[in-house]
Amino acid sequence: MHQTLLQDDSTGSLPERIYARVIEAILRGDYSPRGKLATESELASQFSVSRPTVREALSRLRSDGIIESKRGSGSFVIRAPGTPAIPPTPIKSLADIERYYAYRSCVEMGAAAGAAEFRDAADLDALRAAFDALNAAMKKGQSGAEEDVQFHLAIARASHNPFFVTAIETSVAPIRQFIELARHVTDKKSTERIRTTQAEHHEIIEAIVRRSPTDAADAIRMHVLNAKRRIFESTPAP
Repeated sequence: MHQTLLQDDSTGSLPERIYARVIEAILRGDYSPRGKLATESELASQFSVSRPTVREALSRLRSDGIIESKRGSGSFVIRAPGTPAIPPTPIKSLADIERYYAYRSCVEMGAAAGAAEFRDAADLDALRAAFDALNAAMKKGQSGAEEDVQFHLAIARASHNPFFVTAIETSVAPIRQFIELARHVTDKKSTERIRTTQAEHHEIIEAIVRRSPTDAADAIRMHVLNAKRRIFESTPAP
């Protein structure tokens, strides 16, 4: 990592200048979506400042929703600078759940079709890894909500269309996690449900592997319809 001099910058405190330089690096594409930032020590060395100074800059990046920090893992980019952090539309009724799944179907059909057309070998590796992680989580009796989100994000990223990625990250994923986690409280996944769900995921992957946009879109449409049916099946009658 090359050293960057901040002394030439005439405005702003050192943390503010580091904040600006990290923003510039993200916008240049030095860090990929969900990419890991350099460590505090590396950034301190790069900018020739102390670690507390770097820590202050990172704190502001977290406050602005640009990065998130995980204990023991480091800091990761979660939102491109300038992208509005729009809260997900709340689910207030069963009718809202119906509307959510209609929207989700439209978004994910487009993403899957794009993935089938534009995916590369690395995208397929990411899809299969996400599939395996989801399978492992469900077999352990976990909700698999986060792993499921990562699988569907892998499809969106394989489309190489950032608009699909943003739509899933900002609106589809948060609501799906809420619904999945709520269901998990009273509905542990049976072996049959795991097998059925993963068969649907596998069909989506195979259509993407075959580079068939029509089959990929249809496979994910059926998966979303079945996911909605499973939600309503597990919803207690009033």
